[in-house]
Amino acid sequence: MSAAARNLLAMTDLAWATLSSPVGPLAVACSPAGLARVSFRATRRPATRPGPADPGRDRLLATARDQLAEYFAGQRQVFDLPVDWSGTSAAQRQVLGVLLGSVGFGETVTYGQLAQRAVAGPDGISLPARAIGGIMGSNPIPVIVPCHRVVAGNGLGGYSGGTGIEVKRWLLIFEGALPATLDWTPAGI
Repeated sequence: MSAAARNLLAMTDLAWATLSSPVGPLAVACSPAGLARVSFRATRRPATRPGPADPGRDRLLATARDQLAEYFAGQRQVFDLPVDWSGTSAAQRQVLGVLLGSVGFGETVTYGQLAQRAVAGPDGISLPARAIGGIMGSNPIPVIVPCHRVVAGNGLGGYSGGTGIEVKRWLLIFEGALPATLDWTPAGI
């Protein structure tokens, strides 16, 4: 079976749930292997159909929703969820795995620093900082795999989640990585 066929099969076996957050509605998806997607949803719906009932996957989905709600309530700084990387490339797995394992709540890292950490990681994938930006933009599990913590050397850099850079700014202020602006509110954007 080709990689594309495996990814399509995995995507049809996802259970989805939604939750409200200060940065807008989120959709969360789990496969039997773990958390597979977090999507900022304004008007679009997930492009997959629900998979068959699976009690383990459904418990994981409830746990993922609960942990995200705890995060946005200021009660959780570390997520304790298995991640299903099956829908990602080797480079994405390497870089996003290094990000997840090395950049904690309230911390930031530049695209270049993350590129250096990825080279030092177990698979040693060497990528330019620009490629790191592309991987951050294609992160299937934002917030939990904290691509918002990756910044440019001269500013915030970009962000493709939700309403864009303002979501990134809100998350970094919320985590204490940036000082709050006068108009910032924990209630959201």
